[in-house]
Amino acid sequence: VQLQASGGGLVQPGGSLRLSCAASGFTKDYYAMCWFRQAPGKEREGVSCISFSDDSTYYADSVGGRFTISRDNAKNTVYLQMNGLKPEDTANYYCALHIGYYRGSWGYPRMDYWGKGTLVTVSS
Repeated sequence: VQLQASGGGLVQPGGSLRLSCAASGFTKDYYAMCWFRQAPGKEREGVSCISFSDDSTYYADSVGGRFTISRDNAKNTVYLQMNGLKPEDTANYYCALHIGYYRGSWGYPRMDYWGKGTLVTVSS
């Protein structure tokens, strides 16, 4: 299984970015994909998850209302639209895959596969 994330970059405060993560090398009916992030000197934290079976979602309180997660089942791809970016959103963003049934109300599931990060820097 491979996860390929892209879309990071440098953006000014208040700006927007869209991250993408394509998963390949597996075929499952039930799975979920999530975004995590890790800022320099801080622990990794969850950002958002989406179920590929029922479209339910979960968001961290820190990004709710600013970030939107979406999916394309045909492409096994998850997106993270990030609006209203703040300097504290600066981090390496990682996508991850959970194999199995998942509902957004469950929070973060056990992740089975991880991709390499894509760096998001929010600075003026």
